[in-house]
Amino acid sequence: MIVHNVSKRHNIGTLVRSAAAFGVTEVCLVGARQFNTFGSHGSADYVNYRHFPTLQECCRYLKEDRGCRIMGVEIAEDAQPIQVHPFSGPTAFMLGNEGSGLSAPQVQLCDAFVYIPQYGAGTASLNVTVAASIVLQHFAAWAGYAERPRSGAKYDVGDRPMRTGPRRMVPLTEDERAAERERRQERRAAVNEHDILQGSNDEGPLLDDLLDAADDI
Repeated sequence: MIVHNVSKRHNIGTLVRSAAAFGVTEVCLVGARQFNTFGSHGSADYVNYRHFPTLQECCRYLKEDRGCRIMGVEIAEDAQPIQVHPFSGPTAFMLGNEGSGLSAPQVQLCDAFVYIPQYGAGTASLNVTVAASIVLQHFAAWAGYAERPRSGAKYDVGDRPMRTGPRRMVPLTEDERAAERERRQERRAAVNEHDILQGSNDEGPLLDDLLDAADDI
C-alpha cells in the first residue's frame, strides 16, 4: 500500500489498521518518515514499513524489486469495478488525497485503476480509509489469504512483534544505516579537523554524544 499526499495525518493510523487486518506485506510511506499512529489501536507494530523520499523511487522499487503492478484507487474513466477482481499477481495500491483523489504524477505512475461502485445519492466519494479497507479486503479474498482464527466475536491477535526503532517512525534499512554511519564518520572527521585548526578543547566527547543522540532520533 502506497501512502502519499494524505492530508489528514490521523488517517494514516486507520490505514495501517486496515493493512494489518488484510495482510498487506508492506506500507510504503512517501515523504515524511514520521507518521501518526492515531486510530491504529495497537496494530501499527504488526505492519512492515518502508520509506521513500519521492513517489518515483517508491514505484521503481515496487515494480523492479517486488514485481508489483501499481493499481490506483480512483473513479477514473478506465477504472474497473473492484468486485470483478481485476488482479493478476502482486499488487501495490496507490491511494489518493481525501479531497482531490490521485494527483497527476500519481496517475502517471499507475498501471491500472479500480473503483468502488456506489449506489446511494448522498456522497460523491468515500473516505480514503474506508476505500482502502474495501479494496484490500477484495484483494485478500481474491488472493486466497487464510482467514485468521477467531475467539468469540473477535479475531485472534498475534504476539506483538519486537519493535526495532522509535515509535511512529519508519526505521532505517540496512543501506540507509550504512549511509548514515558514513555520513556520521564524515561529520566527525570534519569536527576533528576543525578542532585541530582552532586548537584542542574539551568539547570533543560532548560533540560525539550529541551526534550519537541525533542519529538515534
